This record gives sequence, structure tokens and C-alpha cells, in this order.
Amino acid sequence: MNQLALSLIELGAVVFSLGLLARLAGRIGMSPIPLYLLGGLAFGTGGIVELDGMKPVAHLFGEIGVILLLLMLGLEYTASQLLTGLRRSWRAGLLDLVLNFLPGAGLALLLGWGLVGAMVMGGVTYISSSGIAAKVLTDLGWLGNRETRVVISILVFEDLTMAVYLPVLTSILAGLSFIGGLTTVGVALAAVSVVLIVALRHGHHVSKAVHSENSEVFLLKVLGAALLVAGLASVMQVSAAVGAFLLGIAISGVTSHSATRILAPLRDLFAAIFFVAFGLNTDPASIPPVLGWALALALMTAASKMATGMWAAKRAGITRSGRLRAGAALIARGEFSIVISGLAVASGAVTQELAALATAYVLVMAVVGPLAARYVEQVADTVLPPEGAAATHPK
Repeated sequence: MNQLALSLIELGAVVFSLGLLARLAGRIGMSPIPLYLLGGLAFGTGGIVELDGMKPVAHLFGEIGVILLLLMLGLEYTASQLLTGLRRSWRAGLLDLVLNFLPGAGLALLLGWGLVGAMVMGGVTYISSSGIAAKVLTDLGWLGNRETRVVISILVFEDLTMAVYLPVLTSILAGLSFIGGLTTVGVALAAVSVVLIVALRHGHHVSKAVHSENSEVFLLKVLGAALLVAGLASVMQVSAAVGAFLLGIAISGVTSHSATRILAPLRDLFAAIFFVAFGLNTDPASIPPVLGWALALALMTAASKMATGMWAAKRAGITRSGRLRAGAALIARGEFSIVISGLAVASGAVTQELAALATAYVLVMAVVGPLAARYVEQVADTVLPPEGAAATHPK
């Protein structure tokens, strides 16, 4: 069998299987991310059946998946919303950063992975999954609650932190000198600043450049612009994903909503393949030795996210049941934790042990997060005084 036929057969089988896994996840009310990762582990190095023909395709599709994930994250915010959220949440955001970055970084140092491993694992444990959090807020009917604004503000702070963290991480993984690293960070900060200014003052011009009433033309223009900007960002030693995120911020109004609607199926497809591709490169046999560390890290960082959300909600004058909901909504880790560890693994600067720990950690947290939110929803109104729960809803 020739290579093209093998790649097509394997890709088709994997995509079809992803559809079945997504359906199963929907049936049991959980995020499909853990199932995608398990699928990759089953058919990758050391798995049940090794899909060699798909690996080159999966790598490219996975890169596109990361770009689309960050692009659509940027589309959710306008520049003014980002700045407003930053003003509201910077104290909670800093607390979140300290409480949730340090456990991963500390464990990496304890395991002898050095400063590079600490930088990677700190990012893995720090960033909440915006996708899972959004699904939890929607599924449990929390969107109208006062504490939801607190949750979104913290997520916005995390996203802005990622815009700086990813270029820094990229320079560290590339082994750049101190001056080279400072240059990369300077370029990233300048890019973020310029995009925010352009988005605030001239966002309608950017939106007009990519908008079209014809859905086919619109899709081609938005997707092409995202890939082009991501590539140029990569050339400048800034993460391609950050370039896509900044483009998303610059697109606003009706164009943003239309782009979200048109790109959503593509994002879901390529992002699913990205998670599978990460699993393909992780040997399942490497996970049991680090599973205990993953569980300990999950317990510690679930508590630290709860503390962050509850503290921020308390500062906003929200009662106890709302504070619990705010904390629980932030627990899950998912897509961006895998993006960070994927960048590290691709660079060759970290060991496969780190990839295994990150995979096990995300598997646990992507399941625990929604379950914790549902548990909080069940106990908040029964354990706490009724007026506490009622006060969390706007009048």
C-alpha cells in the first residue's frame, strides 16, 4: 500500500473515531478532550496500534488546530473588553498566577527537570481551560450569575498573560541568549500593544478587510489571514498562536460573530486532531510512573483554583454559594495546557516524562473540573443558606 493511501485510510479512521468519542462525551456530559488524548495514546507510540502513516499529517493539522483555538479565543473579546477585564481582575489574576504557576514549577524542579521544565510545567498548571469553563457555565445555567463576570475576568487575565508567556517560553525552548530572549519579549509586548491600539481605534478597518457577505469568500479570507499572521509571528520569534490570538482581538463587531460561526466546525476538527497528535507522540507506558505526581498536582491545583475564584468573588461582594461556583468553574485544565507541553515536546528541550505528566494531569483535570462544578451546584443551595444562593443572581 502506498503512503498516500495509508495516510488517507488512517486519517479517515481517526476522524470518524473522534466523532464517536465526541458523541460519547456528550452523552455522559463531559469534555471530549480526555477521550481525544486517550485515543491518541491508544494509536501512537507504544499504543494498541501504531498509526505511522498519520503522524506527518497530524503534526500539520495539529498546528492549524492551535492557531484556530487561539484565533477564536481572540474573537471572543474586543480590545476594550480586554482592558476593562484587566483593570477589574489584575489582583485576582496575580494571585491566580502565583498560586497555580508555582506548584507545577516546583514539582518540575523537584523532579530534576531544571528551569526549562519548571517554566513549562508552571504554564501547564496555571492556565484554566476557557473552552471547558465556557461549557460548564452554559450547561449549568450560570451565565446570568454575578460570579460569572468574575470568572470571565480571570480568564481574560490568563489569556493576556499567555500572550506574553508563550513568546517567552518559545525563546527559552529555542535556547536563545539573554539578549535574544529580551528581544523576543520586547517584540511580543510591542505586538500586543500595537494590536490593542489598532483594535481600539481602527478595528473596523481590520474587520472590513476580512468581511464578506459570501460565506465561502469570508472563510477563505479569515483562515488565510490567520495562517499568514501566525506565520509572520513565528518568523519574528513570536508564537504563531499568539499572532492568531492578536488577529482575533483586532476583528470585532458583526465580523467577529460571523467568523466565530463559520470557523467553529474547522476549529473543532483541527483541535481534535491536535489532541490526538499530542497523544500519538506520548508512550502510554510512560504515564503510570508519573500518575501519582499528576494526582497530587491535580489535588493541589484544584484547591488553588478554588481559592482564587472564591477570593475574587468575595472581593466582588458575592455570597458563599457564588464564591464556590466561581472557584469550581476555574478548575479544569485542557487545550492550552496541552498547547504549552506540545510546544515543549516539539522543541526537544524537555523529556518525555514531562509530556507524560502533562498528559496525565490534563486527563485528570479535564474530568475533575466539570464534575466539581456539578457537585458545587448540587450542594450550594442545600448546604448554604437559601438567601446566599439567591443573592448571586442579578436583580
